[in-house]
Amino acid sequence: MTGVVEIGPGKTARRGYRLDDVAIVPTRRTRSSRDVSTAWQIDAFRFGIPAVAHPSDATMSPATAVEFGRQGGLGVLNAEGLWARFEDPDEQLAAIAGSPDATALLQELYAEPMLPDLIDARVREMRDAGVTTSARVSPQHAMALAPVLIDAGVDILVIQGTIVSAEHVSSQHEALNLKEFIADLDVPVIVGGATTYQTALHLMRTGAAGVIVGMGADTAATTEEVLGIRTPMASVIADAAAARRDYLDETGGRYAHVIADGEIRRSGDIAKAIACGADAVMLGEVLTGVRGLPARGAWWESTASHPQLPRGVVGAPTTAVGDLATVLHGPAVDATGRSNLFGGLARTMAKTGFCDLKDFQKVGLIATA
Repeated sequence: MTGVVEIGPGKTARRGYRLDDVAIVPTRRTRSSRDVSTAWQIDAFRFGIPAVAHPSDATMSPATAVEFGRQGGLGVLNAEGLWARFEDPDEQLAAIAGSPDATALLQELYAEPMLPDLIDARVREMRDAGVTTSARVSPQHAMALAPVLIDAGVDILVIQGTIVSAEHVSSQHEALNLKEFIADLDVPVIVGGATTYQTALHLMRTGAAGVIVGMGADTAATTEEVLGIRTPMASVIADAAAARRDYLDETGGRYAHVIADGEIRRSGDIAKAIACGADAVMLGEVLTGVRGLPARGAWWESTASHPQLPRGVVGAPTTAVGDLATVLHGPAVDATGRSNLFGGLARTMAKTGFCDLKDFQKVGLIATA
């Protein structure tokens, strides 16, 4: 079996690769970056860049989700976040950003009740701005909150947890049947995260328009320390891309988009994620370089506030490199790859001779680890 090593008598492990462990190989052809398109379409919705905003309260308020949409991406609001619990959470966001150890504070704030009327108002605010509107719910709250979001006018529903399967088993309560649930909805659904070929394929078979792969691995995440689980993104994306191919054959042409969530820290990581087979990337911690964010440059994921087992910390505020337009489209203000993220992607595509994202997935890779 390719890529499998023996770690001891009777126990083998598959070798996995992170995005840092692979590199893109230029081909014999190059082209002008002006001839390159980074456009992406999922279901009936077309975007200028293959970018989905990670639904963290640190970066996504209704206003920043709208601006993200205006800049060509899909902004996603956390329908279970602070914007669903407080009329104006600015004070709470400032307190989190300024706390040296915010875990207890996060647990306290996220224990406040979610208010359906407030969730409805947030989605309508985004919808009225004229951008494609999206919100995230966890699998645990999907049945209760999805009707609220759809009635408010959400265009794309995101069902996201740390690890999501199509076959969750519980002896304590009736589990969410994703296939039946998605079939009954009138909007396309993006679901995840998946970490293996089999999980990705199962989630595609639910009828989801897109599958999130990875667990949002970033410098503030502690999932590996707490649970021992790691998702090397180059391998995980390649697995999901293989599942997408097999699902396409299985269904006679139904395409499920692969959205990479994890290890995206620079423009080069976006290029490598798509080269591994992703259709789009989820931007989280990398957006903390945007000026004027809700949490003043601090960062955390939803798992950091888990009431029993937090799996993340609040990352210290980072130095802003520019407004959202600069971070996404440039011009770059330094040589670190933290700004002009999609200008960098377009330049990589041009340097390797590809003119659109689907063709660019065919680019050669080399393992450097």
